[in-house]
Parts: sequence; C-alpha cells; structure tokens
Amino acid sequence: MLAGSETNISELQASPHTLTSETTLRDIIKTLPPECFAKNNTKAFLGLVLSVVAVTLGYVSLVFSPWYLLPLAWIFTGTALTGFFVIGHDCGHRSFSNKLWVNDLIGHLVFLPLIYPFHPWRIKHDHHHAHTNKMGEDNAWYPFTVEMYNSVNPYEQSIYRLIRGRFWWIGSIIHWAVLHYNTDLYPEKQKNQVRFSAGLTIAYAAIAFPLMIAAGGIFGWVNFFLMPWLVYHFWMSTFTIVHHTMPNIQFKLKEDWHAATDQLTGTVHCDYPTWVEVLCHDINVHVPHHISTGIPSYNLRMAHKSLMENWGQYLYTTKFSWGLMKEIGDRCHIFDRQNCYKSFDEAFKPEAVTTEA
Repeated sequence: MLAGSETNISELQASPHTLTSETTLRDIIKTLPPECFAKNNTKAFLGLVLSVVAVTLGYVSLVFSPWYLLPLAWIFTGTALTGFFVIGHDCGHRSFSNKLWVNDLIGHLVFLPLIYPFHPWRIKHDHHHAHTNKMGEDNAWYPFTVEMYNSVNPYEQSIYRLIRGRFWWIGSIIHWAVLHYNTDLYPEKQKNQVRFSAGLTIAYAAIAFPLMIAAGGIFGWVNFFLMPWLVYHFWMSTFTIVHHTMPNIQFKLKEDWHAATDQLTGTVHCDYPTWVEVLCHDINVHVPHHISTGIPSYNLRMAHKSLMENWGQYLYTTKFSWGLMKEIGDRCHIFDRQNCYKSFDEAFKPEAVTTEA
C-alpha cells in the first residue's frame, strides 16, 4: 500500500474466494448481489435532478459572488459539472435507462455544457473497459515504454512529461482534444455517430460562447465556462489517473494480461471528501464498475461492499491527498515490466537499459 493509504482489508482477513488464472469475470460477477444490476428510473432521475440543481446553484453563485469568492464558486460549479459527466457515463454504459434513446438523449444533453462529444467518448471508453491496463490497447493513461517515448517528437515528449508529473490535471484535456474530434480514429460504421456528437458540441459552443461574451465580455466566458471547465477537467484527470495508476499497479503486456485479475487488482478505490463523492455520484467507487459496466452509479457502493466481503484481499484502496498525487507524479512515468514503473530519472540515466524486457 502507498504511504498514507487506508488499510486494505486483506491486512485484516482473508477473502472467501481465491483469484487464480482460471478465474473469470463471470465468476466474480456471480458473487455480486443481483440487486447491483437493477436499474431504477427513480434513482437515476433523482441523480440527474441533483446534478441539475447543483449546477444551477453553481451558475447562480457565479453571477452573484464577489470577486474574492469566485474561486470557491468555480470549484463548486466545476465539481457539479463533473456530476453531469458521471450521469453521461452511466448513459454511455447503458446503465442509466433500459431504453437506448433515453441513454443517448440524456448522455448528449449532460455532455453539452462540458463540450464533450458523447458517442466518441462512449466508443473509446468501452474499448478502455475491454482492455483495462493492457499495453498497446488501453487508451486511458497508459504509460509509455522507453521505446515509445524515444519514438515521438520533442513536443510530444514534453506533453507526456507534463501530464505524468505535476500537471496531471491537464491530461484529460489532451485526451479530449486528441481522441474525440478525429473521425479517422473510428471504424467507418461509427463515423456518423462521431460526427453527430462532435458537431453538436461545436454548435452548442457557437451559440453559448457568444452569449457569455455578450453578457459579460471575455470575463463572462472565463467566468461561466473556462474556469468551471478547468475544474471539471481537474477532477476528470484526477479520477482517471488515480483509478489505474499507482507505483505498484502493473500495466501488462498482451501476453501477460488476464481479464479477471487485471480488472479486479488493477483498479483503485479512492475515498474523496464527502461533498465531492455526492456531487460526482460515487464515481470514485470504481472497482465494481470494472467488474461490470452494467452496474448503475447508485448501486456501486452495494457492489463494492460485496467485493470487499468476497475478494477484499485483492482490492486496492486508498484515500485522496496531495501526497498521493505527488507520489504518482514523481514515480509513475515509464512502463517497467518487472517493477511497474520507472521514474524519468531512472529510465533515462546514462546506465539505464534502453529497451524493455
């Protein structure tokens, strides 16, 4: 466990189930209560209402806050907007509603204020779930090998160093810009969906941004969009990097990867301040979500409790802190097959081996 992490249940008791090379995701899913997978329209729409109310209060606070309280208002509004993303996250996994059109409609609507194209994100995110922590396949915060790092241009190396260090919080902005507006990255049959979602966000921005500027000048745009949007990306980057990036959590080469093992042990449960967890609909309760994307966000805690009871010794638990982010940023730089990661200094010191085993 990391320094400062909460105690893993494995240190207190053994789990009744043993994880082996023969264990499948289906075996783990069978240990979860069936209620975990039950969709509840009332709970789903109450979660949506909570986010709508929180975001509305956030924007009202941006209107009436004196200048010295604006940073607090930006933080609250951006965190509430992250709740919009989590609602869309359920929609993307079809766990918000049993009706496909409802998932697509709500998903697009809640993603619009984030300028986030729903279908491109949904498609790439599904790929992440199918190949979590698999080198060459996972598209979420995968580490470079030494060879990969040396093969890209100096500009890309600089960006990689930034988002793997103290500027981790801009990582999701890079991910958003690079992956979700380029139709060449998607199969032909999905290109129309990608174009539709991307075009919708562009149309929304073309209407909303001029209105913000008309109402408050450039500062109106900064106040009502840019600063809350940066806070949203802070949380987006933080949640996603912490979910799978720890100094002792291993990304695997394809030949070493095992679905059940790497979904269960390669995913992190991290506790955040209660107000963050409430506004973000328990997105931090992430291990059960990688066992099955069919678990709605309002059932994640029930599923996590069951996983702790049945597989607790294999679960990674920690608590958010700046020390945690510093440890990730100082260590988790370059893929290492034996020791999970090397820091940049370790990977590129003169005597370092320049190829991976």
